[in-house]
Amino acid sequence: MTYQEEYKRWAAADLQDFDLNRELREIAGDDEAIRDRFAVALTFGTAGLRGVLGAGTNRMNIWVVRQATQGVADWVKTQAGTQTVAISYDSRLKGWTFAREAAGVLAANGIHVRLYDELMPVPALSFATRYYHCNAGIMITASHNPAQYNGYKAYGPDGCQMTDDAAAVVYESIQKTDVLTGARHMGFAEGVEKGLIQFVGEDCRDAFYRAVESCQVRPGLAKSAGLKLVYSPLNGTGLVPVTRVLKDIGITDISIVPEQEYPNGYFTTCSYPNPEIFDALARGLELAKEKDADLMLATDPDADRVGIAMKCADGSYELVSGNEMGVLLLDYICQGRAEKGTMPEKPVAVMSIVSTPLADKVAEHYGVELRHVLTGFKWIGDQIARLEAAGETERFLFGFEESYGYLAGSYVRDKDAVVASMLICEMAAYYRSIGSSLKERMEEIYRQYGRYYNKVESFSFPGLSGMDRMKEIMSGLRQNPPQQFAGKTVKKAIDYAEPDKTGLPKANVLIYMLDDGASVVVRPSGTEPKIKTYFTTLGQDLDEAKKEQEVLAAAIKPLLA
Repeated sequence: MTYQEEYKRWAAADLQDFDLNRELREIAGDDEAIRDRFAVALTFGTAGLRGVLGAGTNRMNIWVVRQATQGVADWVKTQAGTQTVAISYDSRLKGWTFAREAAGVLAANGIHVRLYDELMPVPALSFATRYYHCNAGIMITASHNPAQYNGYKAYGPDGCQMTDDAAAVVYESIQKTDVLTGARHMGFAEGVEKGLIQFVGEDCRDAFYRAVESCQVRPGLAKSAGLKLVYSPLNGTGLVPVTRVLKDIGITDISIVPEQEYPNGYFTTCSYPNPEIFDALARGLELAKEKDADLMLATDPDADRVGIAMKCADGSYELVSGNEMGVLLLDYICQGRAEKGTMPEKPVAVMSIVSTPLADKVAEHYGVELRHVLTGFKWIGDQIARLEAAGETERFLFGFEESYGYLAGSYVRDKDAVVASMLICEMAAYYRSIGSSLKERMEEIYRQYGRYYNKVESFSFPGLSGMDRMKEIMSGLRQNPPQQFAGKTVKKAIDYAEPDKTGLPKANVLIYMLDDGASVVVRPSGTEPKIKTYFTTLGQDLDEAKKEQEVLAAAIKPLLA
């Protein structure tokens, strides 16, 4: 069927959605617009979907959600267990609608559903999946993408994002399911009446909060430290869980950024609600200066990532990178657990291969085994699962990736901005209580281990041809391996597409180790049409390390243009 024929089929159908019907009328006769929406379908990659909201197979809408959920249902029915799926959603447009549609498909397939009756973050979904011994979990979210996006993440029974093998089975089923007519579906009210759709109970929610709060390193310390905090949930799911946990541990001086306090899928005050970037934190920084806060903290819409700005000695505020926060937390957890006598035997921490080697130095100092895994938090979850299988979950201390994802504790299998927010605030309170600060501790770490600088730069490849161009670039780097960058010799090149040489699963990642200790990592994003480059440089001070990075970035840019 051609894309024009598929468009006509959609235009003639009862789509049960005013916005979709209007969009189809508006693009009538516009071949390019029709082609963009119907020439391809969203791919179920990285255990889920993500795309722009709208009509068509290449958009996020109720029909694509139903089709994907039928694929999940077909997989669940091949499994034993409870035949139950947990569902949550964040503040994005149509989030609640998509969650109900997914529940209706599962119910029509005879599968029980545990659905949150209010928006809740990724870690809460992971926790509910484990708490109810579900076969799978579904999170309706597009993470930190702009407002026009929504998405769909699928989780396995362990609360970790679905394995590649399971995702492949789901995708195969999706391809066999007609997007408009192939999915079974039951009305939401009927599913509730038949007892197939139930809401997540207060017992599960309370258990989640108890699990988070059990990860305190120095319980009780925050109550008397007098920490002043400014917090922004960036109009997402973080407000209720983050503020509850912080107040439970004794942090009560919390000022919420008013324009970003409540759920708002349009994200009108920050077009790109990503706590990694300055613009998303700008309103919070203004309020932090006004309140003279010790710390400004922001969580992304699905509250699995957290970013902060720390107060400096001169009263200014400095954004902390994901790598720096990963190192600060690793150092704080190790130091505190050792001091309190709660450090387990043979402790384990985990980080992604694109994260800073400074963490290796810190882990070595504390006698912690630091495991390196592929990018994607499911690989950190996999390491926790291996410890669990051996009856050794207590060995797990901390996991992080440079893109602002952190986890302490084994109660979930995805990054958790709720526990990370708690630990960041506890850590800031601790340093405040001893007359220090996060900034001072970071500088002490640099003096002890060396001045590392990490920077991520992205190259976008939009449109239908973007993915093909990305494949060409990665293929070119493999066929003609760079021998040097900016006069620095490539001492060692690691291709993760050759798993027998890396000991890790196959991945489209290239790492270049340079003769001066710097490194360059190149990998396509798993969720966006981008190639990302990760730079690590060293210098006598920050300025020197930054200049080294800028030289390397200029050298690699022509290869990725």
